[in-house]
Order: sequence, then structure tokens, then C-alpha cells
Amino acid sequence: MIDVANVLPPDPAATHSLGERIQVAFAQTKVVKALNTMNCEVMVDPAKVPGVHSVFLCGNDAGAKATASKLLQSFGWKDIIDLGDISNARATEAYLPLWLALWKALGTSVFNINVVRS
Repeated sequence: MIDVANVLPPDPAATHSLGERIQVAFAQTKVVKALNTMNCEVMVDPAKVPGVHSVFLCGNDAGAKATASKLLQSFGWKDIIDLGDISNARATEAYLPLWLALWKALGTSVFNINVVRS
């Protein structure tokens, strides 16, 4: 299961991410957190944002993450960054307040970030 959700409004006091809570509630399900750092148009068509930009994923099952990566590639994603296990969903969910501020500042939700490496 690919969890694309964020908690609205963001809960800064939360000790576990939504992705982690889903994994606990449905222990037999292979949960992969991905695509929650952008709007729905960009999720399935990264070419809407020009240039190279990044998508993150995390989860506890390597096979599920490989399957999710293939799906992301089929959408056109090239820079797929595996953040590790599902506990790292906390980091991607914590991005929401910045995403909301960018949406307001830019006047559009069709944007994304690029992780630049040396």
C-alpha cells in the first residue's frame, strides 16, 4: 500500500507518523510512504514541474519499496530517494508546513523540490 496522505492540520506534538500508525494498525500490510510531499498533479506527472526534482519513499519491506519505485518510474520519476524504514515517514510528513507556505508564496501548488548532491 502506498500511503500518500498527510495529517491536516499538521500535529507538531505527534510522536508517530501517519505512515507508522497505518503500518501498526495493518501489520500484515506492506506500507510504503511516498508522494506526500507534492500535490496530486505532480504525483502522477512529474513533468508538470520542469527540470529534475525528487520524490521520497520509505517503508519496512524492500520488495514493496521496489514495487513502489517501479510504479514511480512508470509515472516518470527519475530521482527516487529511499529514506529507509517507515519511521522516516515522520520526516516527509513534517515537510507539510513548508509545502503549505511555499504554495501560498508561489501562488501555485505545481512545484517540487530537488535534492542537490555533490
